Amino acid sequence: MNSITEATVHATTLSSPPIDFGIRYAPTTVSAGTIATEAILARMHTATGVSGPGLSQPLEGLGVKFVRLQWVDFSDFVHCRVLTTSHFYKLLRASRPSITIAKVVLGIVFLTMVEGFSAAGEYVLVMDLASVRVCGYAPGHAAVFGYFQEKYPISGRLDVPLCPRTNLRRIVKYAAEGLKTEFLVGFETEFILLTTTKPGIHPPNNHGWSRTAGFASGTTELKVLEEIAGALATSGIELQMFHSEGAPGQYEVVMGPLPPLEAADALAHTRETIYNIASKHGMRATFAPKFWKWGARSHLRSPTTGPSPPSESHPSTLTAHESRFLAGLMTHLPSIMAFTLPIPQSYGRVRDGIWSGGTWACWGDEHKEVSVRLTNTHSPQTRHFEVRTVDGTANPYLVLAGLISAGIIGIRDQLALTVEGCGERSGAQLSEAERAEKGITRKLPLDVETARQHLLEDQKIGEVIGEEVVRKYVAVNKASPSPVYSRLY
Repeated sequence: MNSITEATVHATTLSSPPIDFGIRYAPTTVSAGTIATEAILARMHTATGVSGPGLSQPLEGLGVKFVRLQWVDFSDFVHCRVLTTSHFYKLLRASRPSITIAKVVLGIVFLTMVEGFSAAGEYVLVMDLASVRVCGYAPGHAAVFGYFQEKYPISGRLDVPLCPRTNLRRIVKYAAEGLKTEFLVGFETEFILLTTTKPGIHPPNNHGWSRTAGFASGTTELKVLEEIAGALATSGIELQMFHSEGAPGQYEVVMGPLPPLEAADALAHTRETIYNIASKHGMRATFAPKFWKWGARSHLRSPTTGPSPPSESHPSTLTAHESRFLAGLMTHLPSIMAFTLPIPQSYGRVRDGIWSGGTWACWGDEHKEVSVRLTNTHSPQTRHFEVRTVDGTANPYLVLAGLISAGIIGIRDQLALTVEGCGERSGAQLSEAERAEKGITRKLPLDVETARQHLLEDQKIGEVIGEEVVRKYVAVNKASPSPVYSRLY
């Protein structure tokens, strides 16, 4: 098989352009699928008697009666205030269209206030009008995400560093302006459908990986999946495909790439869509990371863009930018796993031999048993990294803030990639001497307590993400139940 592949590549090189794989995406060619800000503001001008451009699709024209102003907390719970459209448009007349929320908002777990937070003071949650989209899972509703800001300037600033969306936006801006680096991110999200959770937990089927039996005609699960696909289309989110996974009742949806902030928004909306459509049909959806002794994982892809010379250490495989980005991931992955695998049950996936990333900080070419998989290796326009140590219980803004911070540390500090690719065998399958030769020296944390400690001790990550963010996230994380298990029962 290898000889045939090599011969084919060689012949193609001599007589035709190199073989390329995948769809070419760029930050300038992708769309978040949200409702245009100009259209929303035009409707506001019409409502207030101020002249403005014509509006082809006002919210009312889309059947919207309510607008959900949303935020995602440190524990990945999605919160919202439901506004009537009339009140929504009244708020848009203000210089900062917003509502007020107590400052404890990011430090309260159910009714318990976490140490380090206070009951005093208020933030304003300012609407990000670029994030408005129709809720395909809730007819008559639209959703908009917000940024937390100070009610009044503190030392001349309004931004709240603890706000996950604000922090991710800041990090992405720093990468673009300071390092001339942009990112695209696509998520693959696995979930399990359950027919009942009390008494006992029962999936609708035991179909097997990618089998058509997972889509039997007339079944409730097929209706759920089709409605999820339709709802995401209505919401303007690119769903590329869905398929059955290996565990009973398990499925995966694959979303198209977007810039990081928009990708995190789309993932949060996708999870809400899955939860709600399943509920509509009397089912429960869970993103539990370890269910049926299986991993319900979520994958991250984050390619760098822009011209970059070949890597000195891997000239045939990576550009210098990609090599340094990967070096940052290899160095800081044990720390940022506190963000990407945030609950105790997440570490049931940090095992060797179950295709969930293994127990070593290592990478490989199209390798399913390493923590970072390089895909489309010889197709520079579509090549990207898949980070496998991410699950569905994680706050997507914190996940991307952590992963991108690790990568930009590598780019900023021009880190050399001292970890060699794994080749055919995983890190666990190599002998101690072979791992040492390849530079595979970092074990991944095997429990959430160890991951938290790695994060607290990682000064470089703290510098980029913010030491206060790290400290208060860890405090909340210690006090938080799992969102998936809370929803499940």
